[in-house]
Amino acid sequence: MTIQETEQLRGLLNDAQAVLIGAGAGLSTSAGFVYTGARFRAHFADFEEKYGFHDMYSGGFYPYETEEEKWAYWSRYVYINRYEDPPKPVYEQLLRLVRDKDYFVLTTNVDHCFQKTGFDKQRLFYTQGDYGLFQCSKPCHNSTYDNEMAILRMVAEQRDMRIPPGLVPRCPQCGQPMSMNLRADATFVEDAGWHRAAKRYEDFVRRHQGMKVLYLELGVGMNTPGIIKYNFWGQVYRNPEAHYVCINFGESFAPKEIADRSLCIDGDIGEVLEKI
Repeated sequence: MTIQETEQLRGLLNDAQAVLIGAGAGLSTSAGFVYTGARFRAHFADFEEKYGFHDMYSGGFYPYETEEEKWAYWSRYVYINRYEDPPKPVYEQLLRLVRDKDYFVLTTNVDHCFQKTGFDKQRLFYTQGDYGLFQCSKPCHNSTYDNEMAILRMVAEQRDMRIPPGLVPRCPQCGQPMSMNLRADATFVEDAGWHRAAKRYEDFVRRHQGMKVLYLELGVGMNTPGIIKYNFWGQVYRNPEAHYVCINFGESFAPKEIADRSLCIDGDIGEVLEKI
């Protein structure tokens, strides 16, 4: 990151009447939530040896033979990625930059780092779910359930990569096994809280039409670009007063239609925020 980019980004933040943050997996990766390598082996070496997968993401899709095996894996996974804090203070750095601004966060991340760091809950929209919630796997109804105590028990009581049968979470209405509230297929539950957050996001966008809005995109890849990236490009294109900033390691770009109001920084998000 050059001195000129640093000054330009600082100026855009200072000048903005509102900041809309779009956060993808790269933000949590910068904060230390890495799903591969040493961190994976530290927590899942036994699963890697038995099942043959080599990263946490693949382990989440493995076809375990029993619910006891499945939840032994998922409870560890959720514990370290939802109930432990990331090792690097990247989210804290971001909050310091926008705390006194009129901001909102649109994110595909499901690790709850924004809320744990102190971002205003009323300014967050987790579009893809939350590691901290269960839902019916069927699903027979549109409710979600806090899972912290259940996850802690599964982690504490599992043996030989299995949890006790009595700890398998089941739907309180139909008795089917629960699943994680993550958008993986058509069974994803958008509960009342999800819809309230969606409405707050829509209201934020509507209230700031035509204003000096900084669209700050952090660590968003091309997995689901329609949620944040293409969305932000379109909003900036339609608002001549808006600016677009993309910070991403190895994948920072903007379309030519908004290039004159864009700043694309190829680098580690944490390092960039620290310089600002």
